[in-house]
Amino acid sequence: MGVRTISQEAFDDLVRENVEDLGMDPSEALEDALYTLKLQGVDLSGIITCVPGESSVKDNPVIACLDRLKEFDSVSIDGPLRDEDFDEISSLFNNLNELCSSQESGNAAIATKHGAVDLTCSICSKIKTSTRINRVLVPCFKALAALIRDIQSTERFRNCTGPNIVVDLINDSSSDSDLLDAGFAVVAAAATGNEVVKQLFMELKIDELILQVLNRESKTTIRALYDAICALLTPDDFRVVASQVYGYARTFAKLGIATALTEALQAGIGSDSLVSASTALKAIAVNDEICKSIAESGGIDTLLRCIDDSGEQGNKIAAKTCCSLLSKLAGSDSNKSTIVEKRGLDKLITLAQRFSDDPLVIQEVMLIISIICLRSPDHAAKAIEAGAGDLAVQAMKRFPVAAQMQRNACNMIRNIAVRSAENRTILLANGIEKLIRTAKANNETCRAAATDALRDLGLDNYNN
Repeated sequence: MGVRTISQEAFDDLVRENVEDLGMDPSEALEDALYTLKLQGVDLSGIITCVPGESSVKDNPVIACLDRLKEFDSVSIDGPLRDEDFDEISSLFNNLNELCSSQESGNAAIATKHGAVDLTCSICSKIKTSTRINRVLVPCFKALAALIRDIQSTERFRNCTGPNIVVDLINDSSSDSDLLDAGFAVVAAAATGNEVVKQLFMELKIDELILQVLNRESKTTIRALYDAICALLTPDDFRVVASQVYGYARTFAKLGIATALTEALQAGIGSDSLVSASTALKAIAVNDEICKSIAESGGIDTLLRCIDDSGEQGNKIAAKTCCSLLSKLAGSDSNKSTIVEKRGLDKLITLAQRFSDDPLVIQEVMLIISIICLRSPDHAAKAIEAGAGDLAVQAMKRFPVAAQMQRNACNMIRNIAVRSAENRTILLANGIEKLIRTAKANNETCRAAATDALRDLGLDNYNN
């Protein structure tokens, strides 16, 4: 059953009836209307609550902004508008963006309920890109991205041909970095949680547009482009049973976007796009073939260098992000060997030592080592030599309630021990059994992993 909603007009009528028919005072009438509708399960998001006689809907700053924009929308942007009109339109969109940027304010819901998405798309559709007009289009896009927050707003965007309007304008503005950034922010917002909008963007060849922008020299400045890639490739519309995003990821890779992103990573730890590009590349790496192609393009070499640099510079965010991507690439068996051959295990242990106070970094390192050692006794032996056993002991002692880290440690120990009696002996001699049992007792989320680790260490009472 869908969520019940109410229009602003119907809400105002209910409050008015409470005053006129039931004799309530204005404040009581408003409170009664709110209480009654909430009791009935009506969604009141976007409703402006006004005490009759004291204020009105038109007094709301969002509505005042929209009303003025509607006046401009009623005339052609290419027609009689003057330069000062463009300045005012730009100012209005900046104001709308500021009003709607905070989720807590509820202003985005108010604006959407009162037609802001449709209005903004209408104004966008009348704008012909030029240097003069871009000063309107950038704040227009920023406001639109702030407005699109949920399935209702993405559907409004879809129904007013928003994807076509935005893609056409981005295509016409490929040399303006600010406009591209604002435009791709709209793509990211609109594609989030809406499978149909993702499909529409793909039909409009957004992938080719993304590659075109990535291949430009100024690609590192278009941060929202990476967000758009992630939004397009994330299966987050829970209304559909089978998402098409994995097919889109393969299309992205085949077109060359994975290669372009790998090249973007080569700028290294000093690049402001390293984290975003790594996250986007991880979204594309959905199968063995793509993971291997990224490695062949130098992806593993670049990531290991960035991991080294992030440790030296104390950049935890870059360290975690690069490790997260490396763990995805390590899912390919050939890449596991490549990582080991390039002394990746030593680099990972060094990183964990440098961030010995951060279980979030350590758990990423443990995840990669666990994947590398899966079904590979040779890799497991090298992991022990690199210090993976000592890492597990030290980290499990230091962070007993870091549940995810404890779970990753158990999985790593299991994969290191399961095919090697020698590794089992080393780990047990270092006191790993007690630490695993403590983790099992203290952390619900790692009980299964702890049980498996105890079993693969050769202990008979692993279920206890």
